[in-house]
Amino acid sequence: MSQIPAAKQGHRPVAVVAFAQSHVVRAETNSNEVEMLMPVVHEVFAKAGITKDDVGFICSGSTDYLIGGPFSFVTALDAIGVWPPKSESHVEMDGAWALYEAFVRLQEGDIDIALVYGFGKSSLGDLDKIFALQLDPYTMAPLNPDLVSLAALQARVVIDQGIATEEDFAAVAARSRRSALSNEFAQVRRDDSVEDLMAEPYAVSPLRRHCLPPISDGASAIVLVAGDRAFDLVERPAWITGIDHRIETHAIGARNLAVSTSTAKAAEMAGVGEGPVDLAEVHAPFASQEAILTTALGLPSSTVINPSGGALAANALMSGGLTRIGEAAQAILDGRAKRVVAHATSGPVLQQNLVCVLEGA
Repeated sequence: MSQIPAAKQGHRPVAVVAFAQSHVVRAETNSNEVEMLMPVVHEVFAKAGITKDDVGFICSGSTDYLIGGPFSFVTALDAIGVWPPKSESHVEMDGAWALYEAFVRLQEGDIDIALVYGFGKSSLGDLDKIFALQLDPYTMAPLNPDLVSLAALQARVVIDQGIATEEDFAAVAARSRRSALSNEFAQVRRDDSVEDLMAEPYAVSPLRRHCLPPISDGASAIVLVAGDRAFDLVERPAWITGIDHRIETHAIGARNLAVSTSTAKAAEMAGVGEGPVDLAEVHAPFASQEAILTTALGLPSSTVINPSGGALAANALMSGGLTRIGEAAQAILDGRAKRVVAHATSGPVLQQNLVCVLEGA
């Protein structure tokens, strides 16, 4: 049996043993959330070689505001099967934070296997109106600012502080779309030149259309296993050797939008800088955010960024961050990498950030 890598925080060893995702599309019109999620759950169970009877805890990430119905996560349990009953929880956030809760639950030691999933159909509602609700209710929400305009404010700060240029944003988008050509699940997959992208009109200056994430419907799921039992299921588990998440003030005017202090702190606590990083899956929904995040993560220049295409190629809300963890873990499961970093974000202009370090034994 291979040796389990040492964990930074001294926690009970937990590994990703399986990851599955749906094909991300602009609008899933043939399936509701349960029907969209069910084949993903079945696939992740098959990859892990388990059934729902082996699972001791289930945690999901989604938001009722996208679906327009209360307690929609309860209905989603039909994708797994509600009998016999299982210990279950939910976060009204991206599935990456559901993974964090499941990771903490596995530390109790009474169960060994957890299922985590996230799902969202962004096509169902007006995202600008929905996400304005998460802003400061006194000074920001009444203005009803849209997502792109807020990201454009951040992009302007990035340019003004000399961190990146509009050409750099286009280069990020071009690389992401090109990387997505090898990812059958991605939504935007093509080989565009920086020159062609720079010829596009502005969506909101200084952001052109290619700088924006696509509206996406999709779902993803991960199986976590604690201790030596992981080796019974897969040959090369992706061990979580460090994980942390932080939050910044919701008062946007009180933050330097060109610096992500929460990401930097989470990266420090997760131990990103304590070893080489083969690749990183960075959750940067807007092209202008990648430079902020890679700097905050302290990634070496040799690190491969978003080989899956990242959020610019597919950004199913409530599962986009979980997918970053899954894509990073898959590189270890496949033997393509030894040590990887995954990042997830939530909230306006990078308000909340989670960092996860995974290693192969």
